[in-house]
Amino acid sequence: MITSPAFAGKRYAVLGLARSGAASVEALLASGAAVTAWDRDEGRRAAFEGRCDLADPLGLDLTGFEGVVVSPGVPLNTHPIASHAAKYAVPVIGDIELFAIARRDMVEHRVVGITGTNGKSTATALTHHILAMAGIPAVMGGNIGEPVLAREPLGPNENGVGVYVLELSSFQIDLTFSLDVEAAALTNITPDHLDRYADYAAYAAAKERLFAMQSARGFAVFGTDEGPTAAIRARQVERRGEGRAVLAELTRFEALQHEWPALQGPHNLQNVAVAVALAEELGVSEAQWRHALPRFRGLPHRMERVCETGGVLYVNDSKATNPASAAPALAAFPRESGINGGAPRIHWILGGLAKEETLAECEAHLGEIAAAYTVGEAGPMFAGLLEGRVPRVERCELIAEAVRRAGEAARPGEVVLLSPACASYDQFRDYEKRGEHFRNLVGVIAGCETCAPGDFAGEEA
Repeated sequence: MITSPAFAGKRYAVLGLARSGAASVEALLASGAAVTAWDRDEGRRAAFEGRCDLADPLGLDLTGFEGVVVSPGVPLNTHPIASHAAKYAVPVIGDIELFAIARRDMVEHRVVGITGTNGKSTATALTHHILAMAGIPAVMGGNIGEPVLAREPLGPNENGVGVYVLELSSFQIDLTFSLDVEAAALTNITPDHLDRYADYAAYAAAKERLFAMQSARGFAVFGTDEGPTAAIRARQVERRGEGRAVLAELTRFEALQHEWPALQGPHNLQNVAVAVALAEELGVSEAQWRHALPRFRGLPHRMERVCETGGVLYVNDSKATNPASAAPALAAFPRESGINGGAPRIHWILGGLAKEETLAECEAHLGEIAAAYTVGEAGPMFAGLLEGRVPRVERCELIAEAVRRAGEAARPGEVVLLSPACASYDQFRDYEKRGEHFRNLVGVIAGCETCAPGDFAGEEA
């Protein structure tokens, strides 16, 4: 794990003991800090019984504490911890701020920070993949995989200075104050998490703080020149110069995209342009990234090609939790003259817990839909929005029924696509569970021999 003498002898409270909180406690204890930890879940508290004090920081006198470390899942706009800590002038921080503090005592390294509403996970994994294949020591963490504090720190290496590649959510950035990354990226900004922010502008401002923390000599790349992203880039160009705040060059990669099976669709063209810009800033050559891209396998639940059976392709895009992230998936499978006479070929499964009462971002691609199968709480609303606009709409309620109907209707050359445009919480714990359920269903219902169906017990409540 990553530790630092900067924490030794200091007092911290940690609120929330899921992955990042547990990693923070472990790193602080190993560094010689005094820790008071708390989580409503008794099982999570039990893991630290006898190793540190267990008490809710809301009931503590925080005088003398260095900071209150909270999980990104704690809603600072409504949770009383922020005002309680303010009474004692104690900062509320997150694990990424602890990492930023620890950097001062770490072996020479560089850090990449990647944020955005959509695409940041793929851009992060792809950047890490390119660096690793180029022989540059790299560690991936943040909002993807293991928390960064739980990772083994990079050491001296004959292949050059190592790189930490961090995916950063707006919630993590809210809790970070001194992370000056050598290279940063913003894929895009669309309305999201508005239950945590006063409005869309406040959400965009949270993303912008990653770039405000950077020094003027740092490198920044932006995936689009639209909306708030364009405004943020303009301010960074003024601050640091055009060559250090650049727009990703999508046209540079268009002719090559057919070489990358796991990186299809316009959104992945953006992800490639962002990742390559970051990699080249860190010393990767064109020959190296061209070798790496075809070998990228993609991430689970993000345009994941589950299997092809009977000529029908099944794609798991469960990570598409809003219409803006579902739209690129619809654009990734355009009608082709040689397939079913050029008819639309997507059987779209959508629905769940809606973040928006519109499918506006998807409307430009409705011509690619052969049929829509609506599920979950948002199913009736989406069915009403789509009826009369796509050839067929089937109200299914459950994903199991949607996969069965879509599999029966799809013809060779067509695609059954789970891209829900919704959160999963009406029926599933998270988008991962929803995606795993879809995979299992494809194995059971579609008879895909390459899928491992596991224990199939029907829809989750």
